[in-house]
Amino acid sequence: MSRVFAASKVFMAAAKAGAKSSAPASGGLLKPVPVSPVMQKFLGVSEVSRVDAVKKIWDHIKANNLQDPSNKRQILCDEKLKTIFDGKDKVGMLEIAKLISPHFIKAN
Repeated sequence: MSRVFAASKVFMAAAKAGAKSSAPASGGLLKPVPVSPVMQKFLGVSEVSRVDAVKKIWDHIKANNLQDPSNKRQILCDEKLKTIFDGKDKVGMLEIAKLISPHFIKAN
């Protein structure tokens, strides 16, 4: 019985060591990148990470009660949201990432 516990300790130690050595990459969704002038006007900043942009958009949606009461997954766009969502009146919440993607300027 003690061999089983000893072996599991070895595996757990190896797993812990592997977790410590893999530091999160400082890029991707968390890296601040330049945004389009339209997105700058909406967010009030010239650079933002994708995660922070989505958070600020959701803050705006919730502050202005823009979710459709009968279907919370639908966003009823006000004039400010229409500027970043291609002028659409309604947007599904799963469309948000796709619609804001063109506003992030890719670095060469």
